[in-house]
This record gives sequence, structure tokens and C-alpha cells, in this order.
Amino acid sequence: MKNYKQTLAYTFLAIIGLTFNSCTKDFTGVNTDPIGKSTTTANQLLAPALVGVLNANMSRNWNFNNQLMQVTVEINDSEGRVFRYDVRRTQADYTWNNWYLFLTDLKDIYTIASKPESLNKSYQGISLVAQTWVSQLLTDTYGDVPYSEANLGKEGNVQPKFDRQKDIYADMFAKLEQANQLLKEGTPINTTGDPVFQGDVSKWRRFCNSLYLRLLLRASGKAEVAPTIIAKIKQIVDGNPSEYPIMQNNTHTAKILWNGTNSSTAVFSSPFMVNIRAADFRGIPICNFFLGNLVTWDDPRMNSNLTGNNVNRFCIDAAPNGGFVGIPSGYAQGSGLSVLSHFNSDAENKPTLQTDRFTGIIMNAAEVDFILAEAAARGWISGPTEKYYYKGMVDAINYWLPNYISTTTDSRFIDYVQAANLDWDSTLPLDNTTSGNSQLEMIHIQKYYAMFLVDFQQWFEYRRTGHPILPKGPGLVNNQKMPARLNYPV
Repeated sequence: MKNYKQTLAYTFLAIIGLTFNSCTKDFTGVNTDPIGKSTTTANQLLAPALVGVLNANMSRNWNFNNQLMQVTVEINDSEGRVFRYDVRRTQADYTWNNWYLFLTDLKDIYTIASKPESLNKSYQGISLVAQTWVSQLLTDTYGDVPYSEANLGKEGNVQPKFDRQKDIYADMFAKLEQANQLLKEGTPINTTGDPVFQGDVSKWRRFCNSLYLRLLLRASGKAEVAPTIIAKIKQIVDGNPSEYPIMQNNTHTAKILWNGTNSSTAVFSSPFMVNIRAADFRGIPICNFFLGNLVTWDDPRMNSNLTGNNVNRFCIDAAPNGGFVGIPSGYAQGSGLSVLSHFNSDAENKPTLQTDRFTGIIMNAAEVDFILAEAAARGWISGPTEKYYYKGMVDAINYWLPNYISTTTDSRFIDYVQAANLDWDSTLPLDNTTSGNSQLEMIHIQKYYAMFLVDFQQWFEYRRTGHPILPKGPGLVNNQKMPARLNYPV
């Protein structure tokens, strides 16, 4: 027994010795970065940051925004159902963590592009635009958030102060003013590192000022700043177009085109393919509100004869008994509903939005049209309002069906508008959130469809305006009041 214990002890000491030697031998070499890069470039940071933000946006658009805004609705009677306004606290973590993570890279782009050896005004401007895009998402989702001291952990600030939303908006306006001037220079950038505009700096500038209009309109309801806001909107729209160029058509839409495959690992694979299982994609039915309007209007995006593959452009499957039938949102528990119409999934061997190249929308031209339509209806810019209203409808349809409608005077568009009873009616009151029969309702129901799949923008606009008028089901909690923001993560 003594010899056995001695053998065990010697063996144990030998193992310790080998382990210690293996830990100390070539320790420096083993822990040396094999790539050997200690620096990076603005070009190398841009694409991963933009894709990362859009990944988070699309994931939460699908399982949060679409549930709140009656695009889709689950068949589920358990607690924590977003479509009933019952939002779990854990919903807040994902976007907070991802937006702040990639905001660090977007800020670093500006720092790198400001150094003498890598000076580039276009990358400075793009950084400011992208920072504002993410900051707007943060403050519109959570309210007051870390801003002026955010992303300074490497400087030792791990408890940044929370800035007031009004101060954040003021600084975002300043950033976009600065970006507009920087991008005006047109300094060339790397085309392959820009997944949004492929190096076209002039389109980044259009996105800059279009985003500016989005933020100005969102802040226009605050009485203390309204006169200044309205004057700025008028300056951008009615002033010299070369000073504040904005999106004019779908070639200016800010988007990332995905690779169109069902790979979950390839470069530029759609987040819908990467993050959502096929069973979950097709297993959630489409809501009455979203689907019903499209069917009533006989909307071209629901016409399977226009796509060349016998599937409508939104890739919506018919109900089992035929036709397109949605589920009412906010239904009471125990209603015993079943899945009817749903979006096709990758597993069904049909065209599907799950792999669609065009779902990576950051901001589109149609949204800008409807911003202008509202500004014209309110008398802030020159009209007529219907010019912007109709153009928004055309751009929204053409995004999904390119060149289907040539202009607002195209006979196919005129026939569609008249048959769907969507003609602009200037005799309506500006606003009426009780009956919904108003100019703002006409504008915002079309804007709702134009912003389909665009992060939380439908939710943000509904909170601002109360439009479009959404039906209130008997199963809604929170006194049937739409949640105003997400809670702060722990």
C-alpha cells in the first residue's frame, strides 16, 4: 500500500511538473495574436457594424414590432404575449446590448477617419449618420439613455450618465448638420466595404438628410421647439435642394441586400434565416389588420401573377380552406384559434421572405414621401399633399415590385387607387383618432405598409400620432394602452 501511494504521489508531481512546463514554455508565443494586426481601418469596421445593428433590428422587428403593430399574432394563451401588450422585461436586453456594442465601432470609425494618416471626411460623415441612426433607435425605444458618456468603458467610465431625450435629439440634429457638410466634399471611400451604398457618398448624404427629416418630424410635437423644427423642415424641403439632398426614389433607399441563400453562415445571410427557425417563421399567423387591408385593396404586392413564381411578393400563403384569412390581434385567452394565412418559410420550398434579398431596410424612399405628405398636410411645406401621398404609394409598391408602376400617372396605379378607394381626399379633417376618417389616417396607413420590416418605426410612429387606427381586442392588458417604451435592462 505504501509503494502504491508513493507511486501515485510521484505520478501526480510529474503531471504537475509537465503542466507547469507546458504553461510556461513558449507562453509569450502561444498568446501572441497570430494575425499580428493591432490597428484597423474605418473601411474594415463599417460593414460588420451595420450588419450587426440590422441583425438586431430585424430580429426584434419580427418578434416584437410585428406583434405590437398587428402584422403577425401568435396562437398562444400563456403570459408574456407581446400582441396582448404583455411585454416581458427580458425583451429589453437584446437590442440594448447589441446597439451599444456596435455603436462603439461606429464611433471608432470617426476617430480613425479624423487621424492625419487616415483622414477621410466621408467616413467621418458616415460615422455620424450611422451613430445617429443607432442613437435614435436607443432613445426612441428606451427614453433617456446613456449618450454623451456612452461607449467610454475603455477610458474607465463604466457608469455613464443618462442624458435627457430632448438633449439627445438636439445633439443628433447637430451631428446630421455636420455630416451633411462632411459628405458634401464627396471624398472617395472603399466601395467593397460599404454594403449599403457601395461607396456612393452622395447617397449617404441623401440618407443623412432623410434621417434628419424623420427626427425633425418626430420632435415636431414638442411645443418648446416646434417653431424651430418646422422652419428647419421647410428649409430642407423648400430651400435649395443641393444644400440638403434627400431620397427621391428607391435607388436612394438605405438597405443591405442579403445573399438570397438559405445559408445561415455565409456572408450577408439574412438575419431571418440566421436567427429564426423555419417552423417559427411559418408558425405565426398573419394579423387581420395587416392582411385584411391588402386583400380589400387588391394590392399589387398580393398579386401572384406579377412575380413570375406564382407567389405574391410578400410570400404569404393562403389559408387551408383557400383565400387569405388573418387572425384578430388581442383576442381573449381560450378563443381556440388556429393558424390560417402565414408567411412562407424556407422549409416549404417556396419563395419566402426568410431568404429574400430585400428585407434589410434601414430607411426607404417611401417613408420620406410620407414624411413630406404629413408636413404638407400640416401646412409646413409647399404642396400639394397628394403629390407626396401618391408618390409614397408608388415608391412603396415599386420597392417590392421594381418598375411595376412608372409614375403616379401610370394607368395601372390610377386604376388601383380608384378601385381600392384610396383617392386623396382634401376635404377630410387633418386628424381624427376616434373615427380614423382623416388626412393623417390616410397618410399613416400607407406609411405603415411602407415601413413593413423596418425595425421599430411602425411602433414609434404609432406612439407619436395614434395612426393607423388599430383595432383593440378584448384580450389586451395594460388598460388597452400601447406600451410607450421598453424598460431598462438590469
